[in-house]
Amino acid sequence: MLRHGILAAGNFIVDRVKLIDQYPAQDTLASILSETPSNGGGPYNLLTDLAHMRVNYPLHAVGLIGDDPDGQWILDHCRENSINTDLLVATPDFSTSYTDVMTVRSTGRRTFFHQRGANAHFDGSSIDFSKTTARILHLGYLLLLDHLDTFAADGQTQAAHFLANASSAGLITSLDLVSAEHTQFREIVLSSLPHTDLLFLNEIEAGKILGQQVDPKSPQEIAAAAKTILSHGVRRTVTLHTEYHAVSATASDETHHQPSLPVPAEKIKGANGAGDAFAAGFLHAIHEDLTIPQALLIAVKTAAQCLNHPTPSGGVRPLVE
Repeated sequence: MLRHGILAAGNFIVDRVKLIDQYPAQDTLASILSETPSNGGGPYNLLTDLAHMRVNYPLHAVGLIGDDPDGQWILDHCRENSINTDLLVATPDFSTSYTDVMTVRSTGRRTFFHQRGANAHFDGSSIDFSKTTARILHLGYLLLLDHLDTFAADGQTQAAHFLANASSAGLITSLDLVSAEHTQFREIVLSSLPHTDLLFLNEIEAGKILGQQVDPKSPQEIAAAAKTILSHGVRRTVTLHTEYHAVSATASDETHHQPSLPVPAEKIKGANGAGDAFAAGFLHAIHEDLTIPQALLIAVKTAAQCLNHPTPSGGVRPLVE
């Protein structure tokens, strides 16, 4: 079977991006300068980024949303961007997940206030991987998908089973994490790694897995962390990205380093979705059989574009640009 296209499964969220003058101390006030609804959640951001990049292969949304105005907004937005929604199920039982994203105007730093909603009940049952011709399955975010983060009777997480099913059907599996506090963070992540071909994470998430801090400015520490996490069973690459560097450690015992692109401070409107834009650029390169160094370069370029807009995907441009 000739496989073509990307399935992105997991968190589908309406982000309410609020530009604020400062992040307030508790019991004090900050002013909201503007508010914009946008796509949110790893798979939704990634698909929207790829649509903005104008890739020439199919894009499919896989998830659970509410049968409500926010859910309809997501469906309409996906269709406007030529993202297939046949596997994006709307349920009357739960409300669509949303996030208030507070972005400080002067720094672009953001803080998230999240309502889990329907995403917490997504179990992946809407997809039969034997019937898809997609090449890549991207799942995100682990640690923010309550049902998939639970452990089955065999001791493996539901996410591990979901990824294993995709892998058995011949798809390349990709996994992204979220920097959440969870008492079983390490155990949940490790369960999925043997069924994962491509893992994306940042230094905070790497530190939670390894039980130690990872210096985001040190490519040596980033590379060492990526190699250690790779040894837990990831089959192709572990790509650890920070504000300063990105490193991919590969199963063929190679390490590739790519510095972030310097973006003038005055052009940074927000960092919301930068990690997802990075993953979109990287996965596009993998889909097109490019090299890992090429994938890293496209990834940091896409992430840099993302910084030019306060929403996750508003700054991402077509590939030719």
